[in-house]
Amino acid sequence: MKLLITGANRGLGLALTKEAARRGNTVFAGVRNLDERADGVRELQSDFPNQIVLMPLDVADETSCQEAANRLKIDNVTLDVIVNNAAILNERSKTIVELDMKEVELALSINLLGPMQVVKHFLPLLDKGPRSSIINISSEAGSFQNAYGADYPYALSKSALNMFTEQLRKYVAKDQVSVFAIHPGWIRTDMGGERAPGTPEESAQHILDIIEKKKEVIGNSSIIDFKGEPMPL
Repeated sequence: MKLLITGANRGLGLALTKEAARRGNTVFAGVRNLDERADGVRELQSDFPNQIVLMPLDVADETSCQEAANRLKIDNVTLDVIVNNAAILNERSKTIVELDMKEVELALSINLLGPMQVVKHFLPLLDKGPRSSIINISSEAGSFQNAYGADYPYALSKSALNMFTEQLRKYVAKDQVSVFAIHPGWIRTDMGGERAPGTPEESAQHILDIIEKKKEVIGNSSIIDFKGEPMPL
């Protein structure tokens, strides 16, 4: 399979890239800045030289998304899977009266508009059919039932991402494309922190099982956890 993974240079994105390549897939690894914090994915590329292709891709910049998609189009590349993983968690624990609205806009531009722009430009390259899928990495923080009085930019952006996922799912239903918003669990990354009980590697293994149709998704919800179980809206 051929996968596009955004935010592939660290955390869950790096783990997904490694697991996908380990299973014999080809990964187009989208990285915002190949000159910064890309050592991990460059090392992976040296381990899997024929399976990992590094791509400059800033999901918050539509021109960057369009140019990256055009490069694949010129090379006659089609995709089986789009994984929208790139995200930020900012303005931690600030109350509504303390929020820097520019930071809120930044979170929305990356966490929500980013996946929308990626899908807008890469969907024409997706090889439609029952093997194909679009995976939006979401969070339980985006659940109405789990709402809490903090992390406003992140929670709001993930809640909106869940809605986009459901809209997209209906849009591509005729093409038999699977579309899911997946909560990867609380995992030890820069975002999740050292206290998190899970690892990005474990989450990546389960998510790849869902992508490769090795794990049955329970029910008909588009919002699931990394084990394929439905999440509360």
